[in-house]
Amino acid sequence: MGKTTTLLLFLFFTLLLTTSLSKDLCHKDDKNTLLKIKKSLNNPYNIISWDPKDDCCTWVSVECGDATVNHRVTSLDITDDQISAQIPPEVGDLRYLQTLIFRKLTNLTGPIQPTIAKLKYLRFLRLSWTNLTGPIPDFLGQLKDLEYIDLSYNDLSGSIPSSLALLPKLEYLELSRNKFTGPIPESFGSFPGKVPDLFLSHNQLTGSIPKSLGKLDFYRIDLSRNKLKGDASMLFGTNKKTWIIDISRNMFQFDISKVKVSKTVNLLDLNHNGITGSIPVQWTQLSLQSFNVSYNRLCGPIPKGGDLQRFDAYAYLHSKCLCGAPLQRCK
Repeated sequence: MGKTTTLLLFLFFTLLLTTSLSKDLCHKDDKNTLLKIKKSLNNPYNIISWDPKDDCCTWVSVECGDATVNHRVTSLDITDDQISAQIPPEVGDLRYLQTLIFRKLTNLTGPIQPTIAKLKYLRFLRLSWTNLTGPIPDFLGQLKDLEYIDLSYNDLSGSIPSSLALLPKLEYLELSRNKFTGPIPESFGSFPGKVPDLFLSHNQLTGSIPKSLGKLDFYRIDLSRNKLKGDASMLFGTNKKTWIIDISRNMFQFDISKVKVSKTVNLLDLNHNGITGSIPVQWTQLSLQSFNVSYNRLCGPIPKGGDLQRFDAYAYLHSKCLCGAPLQRCK
């Protein structure tokens, strides 16, 4: 092959590559939908740079999939902006969306947009640190690819829908810092797939924990700052792999004396309840980074050893008759 032929071939493939790279990968329907979303949000600062002349796959806050989905928009992440609007209904027209994030938008109001029900491929949903109101819609339980749900730091209300326990791929459920009422759904004791991390703190939940939750091995569970009552001992167990358990500031009443805790527990917070009994010696085997049993009705000596003496008196104050270091000596 001569030098001239080689040079011509090189120039041809260079031109072909340049043409390919300059091609607008963004699907025109997705681009039009994104421009409608931008308009509905009143052209906020973080996405004001969206230009119809550019490939929408290059726009800030947007990601597209590969050729297997024809480069359709798969992620929309609008975070930390001055937006006074509701979630645009057009988000439901981004049919291939897998990730949807509206976060730290303090003037984003209204309900969780019903058109989100059309996002059949949605895996990651984060609508947090906004001012959304109304209930959690039942349709979330129909989005079978959902793995991650974060609806924290909103003004959502009503009861937690039992249909969330139907999600076969759910691994993370964060509903903290809202105004949810009623009980923890009985269905939460029978998630069909992996047991999700469960965060329900800072709500107004009432009633007892469903006994069925005792069958599950939660890695992280936080039920703190609600109005829950009754027995919570079923959440513990030496055969579990729990890392964080926080049931503080509720109205739980049960005897802690025989409750054994998994050695994997790193944070254990039981403060401000009506828990009785004595602290089990088995707890000296735990490697704890955070621990608090204050404001309960515990009694007896604090077992010596492990990390139990590493925490100051604040972790034990205002119990019925606990004694021993770091509190006063037992008589």
